[in-house]
Amino acid sequence: QVRLVESGGGSVQAGGSLRLSCAVSGRTFSRQAMGWFRQAPGKEREFVAGISWSGSSAGYADSVSGRSTISRDNAQNTMYLQMSSLKPEDTAVYLCAVSSAVSTGWTRLAYEYNYWGQGTQVTVSS
Repeated sequence: QVRLVESGGGSVQAGGSLRLSCAVSGRTFSRQAMGWFRQAPGKEREFVAGISWSGSSAGYADSVSGRSTISRDNAQNTMYLQMSSLKPEDTAVYLCAVSSAVSTGWTRLAYEYNYWGQGTQVTVSS
C-alpha cells in the first residue's frame, strides 16, 4: 500500500515561513519525480513545485518562485517544501504527489502524478 503523508502546515502571519514535509511509505520513489500542489477553497488544484528523482532539477509556479525551495531525501523517502515570505493568497491545502510516469526531469502536470497525499492546511493571515 503506497502512502504519502504531508506534515508541517499551520497558521502563520504574512511574511512568515513554513517547511512542509511529505513522507512516502510502501515503496521507494528514488527514480520518480515528485511535486507539490495546492488547492484553495473554490479553486482548482494548482501546481506549486516539482523535483526530479535525483533532486538535480526543479521547477516552480510563478506565484511561489523566489519564495519557495523544493528538495528531497531519497534515503529517507521524504520530500520538502520550504516556503518563506508567505502571503494570504498562499492559503490552501498543500498536497504532495509522486509521478510514476516521469523518470527524468519534473512535471507540472497533475495528470502525470498518480499517487497523492491527503494534504496539509496552510493558512496565512494578514
